[in-house]
Amino acid sequence: MRAALLMDPALVPFVFGAEERARLEDLLEIDMTDAATFLTGVASPSQVVLLITGWGVPSIGDGDLDAFPALRGIVHWGGGIGFLDAAASARGIRISSARAANAVPVAEFTQAMITLAAKDAFWLSRRYCAEQAFVNREAAAPRAGLFRTRVGIVGASAIGTMVIEKLAASDVEVLLYDPYATREAAERLGATLVDDLEELARRSDILSLHAPEMPATVGMISRAVLAALPDGATLVNTARGALVDQDALVTELQAGRLRAVLDVTEPDVLEPGHPLYSLPNVFLTPHLAGSMGVELRRLGEAALAEVERFVAGAPFAHPMTPAPSQP
Repeated sequence: MRAALLMDPALVPFVFGAEERARLEDLLEIDMTDAATFLTGVASPSQVVLLITGWGVPSIGDGDLDAFPALRGIVHWGGGIGFLDAAASARGIRISSARAANAVPVAEFTQAMITLAAKDAFWLSRRYCAEQAFVNREAAAPRAGLFRTRVGIVGASAIGTMVIEKLAASDVEVLLYDPYATREAAERLGATLVDDLEELARRSDILSLHAPEMPATVGMISRAVLAALPDGATLVNTARGALVDQDALVTELQAGRLRAVLDVTEPDVLEPGHPLYSLPNVFLTPHLAGSMGVELRRLGEAALAEVERFVAGAPFAHPMTPAPSQP
């Protein structure tokens, strides 16, 4: 079965270890040293039955698929498949994504950030280093701690669901806003469904974002939602920066009313001198939550498992369908 890699060539050894590369070469007619970042770089495209894609994959439109008449499967070791035209499914091409595997480190990172934010760890660390003296914890942070903290989750996505499940082991009250979730589904996760986003903010000590970026969600954490958060509340964003009215957030942060733990911003790399770099009540990281370093191997193993299913004629464990293009 002829297959090809469409991804950043530099990432191949990070995603696929020696054993995984050897296994793929046993299963497929594929050169694991030859990865392309453009479609015309794929050798003999008319014979390719399976594409293994990842970060660095180019956009694949309906017309581009004409060059791949034998293509029957795409295994994407990344998360979203926005690079792929919806026509792929209509052509009978089966598609898989490692989105579930990539959700694991994001959920782990988010849980850690929620815990540290609840403990006031970021802010007390800065005070300790600045004063270089004893800090009276109870006097400085009388509300610190995760016990019975109210955590609002925006979006019961794969990541949001994992975060809720991880928080279930703690003595916290989890609230969920997701217009597609039912009260029964929320209760099974151990959360209470809240129908209104401003009401969720009003009831949350920590608000954590896990919705996808789409036209309906851009700016959903509006000035009004931010204003509804209680004084001293923390916004945690490991989703996408565009979900937040960033100017309104900066205003709240400059006033000292809120705190923020931000792994993403809009744009994703802020211009030099932006206030979010230096505000004392902001913990800013350079998009670390998703898979990185050794975590990339989890994605490669997930992709290999899907390739094995494809070669055996079995259904994908993690199928996906590309969304129709926006008009």
